[in-house]
Amino acid sequence: MLRLEKVCKTYQTSEVETLALDNVSLEIGAGEFVAIMGPSGCGKSTLLNVLGLLDSPTSGVYDFFGEDVAGYPEKRLTQLRRDRIGFVFQSFNLIDDLTVAENVEVALIYRGVPGAERKRRVREALDRVGVSHRAGHRPQQLSGGQQQRVAVARALVSEPKLILADEPTGNLDTTNGEAVMAMLSQAAKSGVTVVMVTHSLTHAAAAQRTIKLLDGRVVSETLLAA
Repeated sequence: MLRLEKVCKTYQTSEVETLALDNVSLEIGAGEFVAIMGPSGCGKSTLLNVLGLLDSPTSGVYDFFGEDVAGYPEKRLTQLRRDRIGFVFQSFNLIDDLTVAENVEVALIYRGVPGAERKRRVREALDRVGVSHRAGHRPQQLSGGQQQRVAVARALVSEPKLILADEPTGNLDTTNGEAVMAMLSQAAKSGVTVVMVTHSLTHAAAAQRTIKLLDGRVVSETLLAA
C-alpha cells in the first residue's frame, strides 16, 4: 500500500516560494489501478514524482509499502526505485543507441540480474507487449506506438510492485493508446499497483479510481470499478 499523510511539497527560489502539494492525504492499495487528473500546474507531476521517490516531501508522511520513506537518504531511495518501481513516460525515454532488447535489458542490468536470466525475461516482456519481432531494431526505426510498447516492457521486465505512468498515451493514436491502456490494466490485474497521470477521461475510465487535484490539493476521488 502507498499512503500519503498531510504531504506538502514546496519549491523555493531566491524570489518565489511555490506550494506544489498542499496537505495531500491519500491511500492506494496494492494491485489498485488509479488515475490522477487535473488541469496543468495542479500538482499531478509533483505527486507522481513523490510517489516514485524522485522527489521528497517538504513535510508529511509517505508510507511506501510499509516503509516511511520521507526522510530516507538518496542512496536508499535509489535502491527502492530500482527494485520496486517501473516508470512509463509520455516521451518514451528510450536510448537511441541501444536496440529494443537492450533498452529493456538495462532495467535488469542495474538490478544485477544474471545474463541468461536477463535474456529470458527480456524475451518474455517483449512477447507480452507484442514487439518481440522488433527486438534487434533501434527506437528510431519504430512507430510511436511500438516505442511506447517497448517502454511498457521495460517497466514490466523488472517485475515491479508499482508502475507509474505519466501521460503514457499522450503521444499515441487511439488504437495504440487503447493497447497501452490494456497492458496497464493487465498489469494491475496481476497484482501490480498502477498510478497513471492522464488528461483523458476515456483512459481514466480504465482505472478503478480517479483522484482529481486542483492547486496542489485532492478535491475529489471517484470509484469507477470494483
